[in-house]
Amino acid sequence: MRIGIDIDGVLTDFEKWQLDYGSKYFLKYNKNIVNPDGYDSDTVFNVTNEMDSEFWKEYLYEYAINEPARKFSGEVIDKLKENGFEIYIITARFLTDKNTIEGEKMRNIVKNWLKQNNIHYDKIIFSPEDKLEICKKNNIDIMIEDKVENINNISKEIPVICFNASYNKSCTSDNIYRVYSWYDIYYNVIYKIMTN
Repeated sequence: MRIGIDIDGVLTDFEKWQLDYGSKYFLKYNKNIVNPDGYDSDTVFNVTNEMDSEFWKEYLYEYAINEPARKFSGEVIDKLKENGFEIYIITARFLTDKNTIEGEKMRNIVKNWLKQNNIHYDKIIFSPEDKLEICKKNNIDIMIEDKVENINNISKEIPVICFNASYNKSCTSDNIYRVYSWYDIYYNVIYKIMTN
């Protein structure tokens, strides 16, 4: 069986990072957190698209290179692999066009980051934001995701493990399993999803 795993918000604590770095950055505009349940930084801080772009221009690589993996993520992934699961990293983090120098730079950063954080996988897919077709095309049996649109779309077809965040509280269905840690993911895969 194949498990698809997102990076931002699943392998990293994107929500906390964005609140920490955004509140520091947007202070220069006298902006602070206005919607802690928002997904994108422009919504969280109620800033213009231009301010949001400046923020990501300053901090994108800092985040991509230095943000640590969530506690026990590599350890649990290794246990899942020992249980016979194939691990597919499915991430929308390729920037714009795949054929640009910036896109290639980000893909290399992602691969190095996975290696440095001992995240072992069978295949990595740099996808557009909508991951349902990617899951179907690659015969993914379970997806681990945090983005609301992806959780809701993918869960219509296969089980989705929703890594808890304030921005995805609205995601509820029989095919969505909410988790709070990587060992919680392991428990849900082995003892809930696989026994259904």
